[in-house]
Amino acid sequence: MSCKSAGLSAVLPKVQEAGSAEFKLKKGCSVLYSQQFIISLFIIYALINFTGCCVYSFSGASVPKHIKSIAIPPTLDRSGSGEPGLGESFSNKLTQKFVDDNTLQIANKSNSDATLSCIISSLNDAPSVVSAGENVTKRRITITVQVTYKDMVKRKTVYEKSFSGYGDYASSGSISERKVAIDSAIDNITNDILLDTVSGW
Repeated sequence: MSCKSAGLSAVLPKVQEAGSAEFKLKKGCSVLYSQQFIISLFIIYALINFTGCCVYSFSGASVPKHIKSIAIPPTLDRSGSGEPGLGESFSNKLTQKFVDDNTLQIANKSNSDATLSCIISSLNDAPSVVSAGENVTKRRITITVQVTYKDMVKRKTVYEKSFSGYGDYASSGSISERKVAIDSAIDNITNDILLDTVSGW
């Protein structure tokens, strides 16, 4: 055997070894990438399902299937505030919220699946911001409403709750500015009532 042949024989196993190691490395990487791909797919699938569940649980679809309509009787004003048209304003705003939401249809009390009765128990007008020298710069209107929600199909009370909301106005403000604060308080309360009624099951 020539020196050249002997050298080639000596080098050949090393080349074969290197080739085998490279093949194993490539094979190992392929397996690793495949595993990572499968894990990624699993995570994406789980996230989609989890997100879907969360969205569903907070939708109007949480209202029981047997309740499709609701009656909202005129709101009683027992606040003793003497605020003109307070009960009527509250009823109109609450009814409009349900009309806009469209989860439940507004119906008469005699043929509705549910009723939502509201009583304004208090209207408080008090200082909210006092500047240096004890000068009142802002006042806050706080309205509290007692609400009873009844399932007329199953003849049961779903909830009885107290809701409160407020609105601020400048202490030197006009009557119309005070009215805006009252409307703001009513808007906050009616939003909360709507959400509790269609999504709070």
